[in-house]
Amino acid sequence: MNNARIAEVFDQLADLLEFQGANAFRVRAYRNAARTIGDLAEQVSAILADETRSLTEIDGIGKDLSEKCQVLVETGRLPQLDELRREIPESVLALLRIPGLGPKKAAALHKELGINDLDQLKAACEAHRVRELKGFGEKTEQTILAGLDTARSAEQRMLWATADDLAHELREHLAACPAVEQLELAGSYRRGRDTVGDLDVLVDSPDAGQVMDHFARLPELDQVLARGDTKMSVRTRGGCQIDLRVVPARSFGAALQYFTGSKEHNVVLRGLARQRGLKVNEYGVFRLRDDSEEYVGGATEEEVYAALDLPVFPPELREARQEFEWAQKGPLPRLVELDDIRGDLHMHTTETDGKATLDEMIAAARQRGLKYIAITDHSQRVAMARGLDPRRLRAQWAEIDRRNRDLGRSLTVLKGIECDILEKGGMDLPDDVLAEADWVLASVHYGQNQSRQQITERILEALEHPSVSCIAHPTGRLLTRRPAYDVDLEAVFRAARQHGKMLELNANPLRLDLNDVQCAAARSHGVPIVIGTDAHSTEALGMMRYGILQARRGGLTKEDVANTRSWRELKKLIGRKG
Repeated sequence: MNNARIAEVFDQLADLLEFQGANAFRVRAYRNAARTIGDLAEQVSAILADETRSLTEIDGIGKDLSEKCQVLVETGRLPQLDELRREIPESVLALLRIPGLGPKKAAALHKELGINDLDQLKAACEAHRVRELKGFGEKTEQTILAGLDTARSAEQRMLWATADDLAHELREHLAACPAVEQLELAGSYRRGRDTVGDLDVLVDSPDAGQVMDHFARLPELDQVLARGDTKMSVRTRGGCQIDLRVVPARSFGAALQYFTGSKEHNVVLRGLARQRGLKVNEYGVFRLRDDSEEYVGGATEEEVYAALDLPVFPPELREARQEFEWAQKGPLPRLVELDDIRGDLHMHTTETDGKATLDEMIAAARQRGLKYIAITDHSQRVAMARGLDPRRLRAQWAEIDRRNRDLGRSLTVLKGIECDILEKGGMDLPDDVLAEADWVLASVHYGQNQSRQQITERILEALEHPSVSCIAHPTGRLLTRRPAYDVDLEAVFRAARQHGKMLELNANPLRLDLNDVQCAAARSHGVPIVIGTDAHSTEALGMMRYGILQARRGGLTKEDVANTRSWRELKKLIGRKG
């Protein structure tokens, strides 16, 4: 039970208690605990295993929460949460996934209108029954209707980062089985899709029964859905389905290729095979001779693709977009890698809503080997995050100047800001202030329900501003929580190219914004992409890898990503002097 899962349990507990109308202090305590544990650099399990330490030493974690963490680590579940789930129908919990609805309003819908699932909620909205409830109204009704697809998606899919945590636990568990010869995860997880529906695991083993017996002892397992001779499906306590397939060594590469997908990629591959008199499936590559089939290969993915004179496509590219066209023209592009990144240009400190000080972010960046970072706290419009006004911002920049004198050449700290693009247009800080910055991110946080024309015009105006360097999280989406706002990205791409500006791929796994297809489109327009973590803690600097994965899905190379360059090179790219 890792920190992310413990934090998720406490968040669910808070939602269900609030749904029931529990004491606000209790609800807040669980929410705060979820945030605290989610941001811990060290695993809760490691702290509990150390007899000289106590979780109660962590601010906000008292005796009761510490004991619950102990239960979660030891058993993988929390009796209090199990009891609440029995009291509240599972279908009702889907209401909590409507963006902006919240547990209190979800409870009102359930109690006053008898709504138990998303279909009933949709019907109630369309019949205009929801607007009659106190505290709702026509606007809330429309917001609910607009968020139904997001809620349904959240029921079915999880963030890649969440799937990755589970995948690591799964790999560690199965690797301990002596009958396992080879082990790989496939499907949309291996292709790096931003959300994942389930996990596909392939194992090469001479003893499928022993592997499945071991699989059945997975700590996260909740229910065995099916078991055959070589295939087994289970559901975890978190609701994720895991499909295990045990295959012989000679088919392992073919099965890995087949179950990695995508479906569209495999359709093209099978078509190319037929043109050569071959058949490709999960068992291998076969040459068709009259009524017989001759095994050609399949022990490795290399054998599968080599039989068709194709390179082994990176899994992230296997979407039948451009990969086969690239293969026809010559070597595949070398996709960007984490080691290519030289700097991180989006992060926050305790001056606004970050959890680490300027010095702590600097130390963490140096430890990760970064050559430059931009401190981009929020501007004054973001009042809930104590956004910076000109006076506080200039004071922070003065501190940065002092740090740079001490750091020498080991790390350059850029004087940055994440400056809001105002609802009426224009920037949130005066021009003379922005002109003093090394790096200006422009972002839309408010007015996201404006029309397509309004939002597009706001962003285009920001791109024209001489001090703006880059547009942060350009579509504003939050995966499984909030859809992108309506914006004309083609117009944004053209304007960014015209004015020599950049667009961000925000690496936070909730955002991954721009998405993979949009990154490819920006690349085709010649617009440089900046991968930024949007880190609000030192640990969150590690989210860069999620952004890299998304960039690879978009076919981006080192040359397409601006922050693979040195600060000296990047400074020329954005037209900064000095």
